[in-house]
Amino acid sequence: MDFSGKKMLWFIISLVIIIPGIVSIMINGLNFGIDFAGGNLIQVQFQNETSVDTIRTAVNDSGISDALVQESDYNSFIIKTKVITEEQEKTLLASLTNNVGEYEIMRNEGVGPSIGSELRKAGLISLFLALALMVVYITIRFELSFAIAAILALCHDVLITVGIFSILQFEVNSEFIAAVLTVVGYSINATIVIFDRIRENLKAVKKDSLENIVNLSIKQTMARSVNTTITVLFVIISLLIFGGETIRNFNMVLLTGVVSGLYSSVFLAGNFWLVIRNLKGKKA
Repeated sequence: MDFSGKKMLWFIISLVIIIPGIVSIMINGLNFGIDFAGGNLIQVQFQNETSVDTIRTAVNDSGISDALVQESDYNSFIIKTKVITEEQEKTLLASLTNNVGEYEIMRNEGVGPSIGSELRKAGLISLFLALALMVVYITIRFELSFAIAAILALCHDVLITVGIFSILQFEVNSEFIAAVLTVVGYSINATIVIFDRIRENLKAVKKDSLENIVNLSIKQTMARSVNTTITVLFVIISLLIFGGETIRNFNMVLLTGVVSGLYSSVFLAGNFWLVIRNLKGKKA
């Protein structure tokens, strides 16, 4: 496969995936969880079979409006509200008992809006700080053009993950940030392996073109990249199936990010470096 010769094709495929996500973020925004947006979240599992409409009626009867009701596992429902008092919470739980029946509380979380805003800012700062430190590290170990190419590949992975979560309206919370940072660390590791081989081949095959050197380097590391990703995917898919509701979003981020990270490391990172290097050569 001609990785460097078809670089425009790989760039176009990425844009086709990224642009719908950006449009969704602009129109629908992100479905921030309680820890980012503030409010209350109650997850209950009922003994008798019921429906979302029945739960929503019980919530409205308790005097709480604009609540979001989502079905989770079998007969398990998530109720999200704005910040409510302890008395309002008791009224809500009593209304569920009277209108629906007996239940077990699986989760009961409450976060103030100011704390949610602070957590959201802290999550963004941690993500940007990680990217900045990677730029410094790669610049010291390689050169600035490698660092820029790596960050572009990582931004590709983050945009795809955030875009898919916006389109599907999956919950974005502190676990999402932790999973994105995990994906960033995994993806940069695969990218560094390819960059290291490019640097070695630049010294070993001096007379060859940059396109052929990038192509050769990707082919030499392809087996390692694919085998590592498949091994990780086995674990993530197992956790996604058997891990339960509480870590489902975390695993969804990992699944999306690991697949995207393989694509960006193999098809994009080396080609980003190639474009930057060619632009530097023309400018010189």
